Amino acid sequence: MKTERLTDCADNSEAGTLSNYHMKTLMLWTCELKPKSWWTDDVNLVTICVQLLHILADCLTDACCQHYFISNCNLINNSFNMTNIGEQLMSIAEMWLSTWFVDNYIRKCLQLSGCSQNISQLFADVRLSTRIELQDAVSALVAWQQNKSLTVLCRTFVNAEFAIASRVYIRPLTAISCVSWMTQLSNIDSYLFVYYTAVAFLHVGYRSIRHGFNNELMDILATLRGQFTHVRLYRYNSTSVTSLNIAAKLMKVVANKPLSTVSLIEIELSKAYLYRALRCKDSDSDSIYCLANVYLAVLYYTAGHYQTAIDHCTLVTRSQGHSQCSSHVVQGEILPKIDDEVDIMLGLAELYQSVRTDALKQKPRAQLVSVFTTELFAYYLHIKYLSVTKCHRFMQISSTDEFKRYAVCISDSQQLFISDVLLFLSVSRLLKCHYKPVRLNLEHSLIEANRHTTSDLVELLQKSAVEHMTAYRELLAQDFSSVATIVTTDFEALYAYKRGDYQRCLQLSTQNVHTLLDTVHMPDVPIFPETLQMLDDDIVSLTALMFIINPKRRADNTRSACISQLTLSPYLMTQCRLTLLCPAMKSLAQTLDCIKVAQRRCPGLATLDQITLNLTERKFLMFLLARNYTVNYWPMVSQWFAVNIQ
Repeated sequence: MKTERLTDCADNSEAGTLSNYHMKTLMLWTCELKPKSWWTDDVNLVTICVQLLHILADCLTDACCQHYFISNCNLINNSFNMTNIGEQLMSIAEMWLSTWFVDNYIRKCLQLSGCSQNISQLFADVRLSTRIELQDAVSALVAWQQNKSLTVLCRTFVNAEFAIASRVYIRPLTAISCVSWMTQLSNIDSYLFVYYTAVAFLHVGYRSIRHGFNNELMDILATLRGQFTHVRLYRYNSTSVTSLNIAAKLMKVVANKPLSTVSLIEIELSKAYLYRALRCKDSDSDSIYCLANVYLAVLYYTAGHYQTAIDHCTLVTRSQGHSQCSSHVVQGEILPKIDDEVDIMLGLAELYQSVRTDALKQKPRAQLVSVFTTELFAYYLHIKYLSVTKCHRFMQISSTDEFKRYAVCISDSQQLFISDVLLFLSVSRLLKCHYKPVRLNLEHSLIEANRHTTSDLVELLQKSAVEHMTAYRELLAQDFSSVATIVTTDFEALYAYKRGDYQRCLQLSTQNVHTLLDTVHMPDVPIFPETLQMLDDDIVSLTALMFIINPKRRADNTRSACISQLTLSPYLMTQCRLTLLCPAMKSLAQTLDCIKVAQRRCPGLATLDQITLNLTERKFLMFLLARNYTVNYWPMVSQWFAVNIQ
């Protein structure tokens, strides 16, 4: 606007008195006064600019341009040639501005951007009087620019992946830093948030293997599951009541939902917080003892550990010295699906409360409907769990000591909830056979349950990390498939190999190899301790040797601390074929060809890729020698040995 319109005025010195600040003021006022729809509906850059210049012309005509920040300050004075400038601005039409935009902006950008020759030729041949030709030329340029932008953005995501993995490795996560990570990434991009969740799961699993699942890792995992959203929440989360409340919140998340990998992680995390609550020695530890054990019994029963569930019920029904336990009640709404009888009784209790409220014209007390007395609920669970695990040994239970204690506890309770009464009646009607008491090895059972908690949790974390990585790859494939080839099942294949499902791994790896052989751009897998736990011993050893020789590689060179998908997939395919002893010559030839192509495509600086492919080739050739398959491959085998002997 300054170079073309105002400097062409009759009085150039007066025209030049308009400056960038007038443009900025115009934009500030327009942003404030115009609605969002003015900027976003039927977006046309030329149309918007024309209207802005006409607004400026009106300001000149009225000799009024109010300063945006300073009251009673007019940015236009008598020195302006207002009539001349205003008329020139008002005369600007969309056709003129479009012509200027093409000649003075788009053509110059083409010269600087390295655009393809065919697109440049479109603008060289275009006749501005022909709208269709101009539209076709601009459309071709826009498509090229979008494709270029996608390529740059795809590389940015690849760099961000490595940056996230490396920062988590260099500075291990804490609960507070995890809040910061999640807050920042949720504001930056949802895709990276999914990727970070996968890395964080692997990070927690890796540290759990080395140091056990401690309180710090517990809080990190709770943060990842949305239980902490602010750093100040961490200061007082180590008390027994707070730990119990966190476990209850996690249980509520899982309740009435299909059991997924994440749900199972939340169940394991709930157990960990309940055990933390039991370990705490504070003024509230006595009052939460019974409730924590009841919740543990429910969670263990949900996971299929029936004997451990019975043991925790026994701790409640045989407990002494916990007189304050009555101050806490079992929240029925947070219980996972454990028993149809509980659901039915809660429904009947809700119906009873509703009818009673309507009949007596009382205000509803919802908090007293879906709750159970802790000790009574423990008796109920104890009997029901025994009926599941020892049903063949049941006889008339009404005369047994267990049921008698249940009845005595019901009669001695100072306050009963309707749900307590309904559960007791259901047990008294349903159990009709005699029960022979079983001696429980309580201490041994709980020790065994705790022993397997960490390993089970690590396996769940790895599985969930793979699911998040696969989801992340699928999101990238949706947006960047036009500029990069992104296989979405590389981590799934890796996890299948780790579990010993070689047939599934072979199927996925073979598909991935055929997809990647002809591609140029593809993601890498960062190699850090968090991801190494997903790899086998051979690649772990190669990585260790590489970093022993040059420890700075991990921090200084992004490429050397990664392994390509085109390296990992042939390696897994070869390993599976050798493990499954696939003797078909055709499959062996295909495997060798894939290794050779991957070696030719491997960049010189990709040290880990090179040595991994060399190891893959060596294993393959040794397999041929051991199985006497060298007849068809003898020239290649002899050449390989000659090179390696030299």
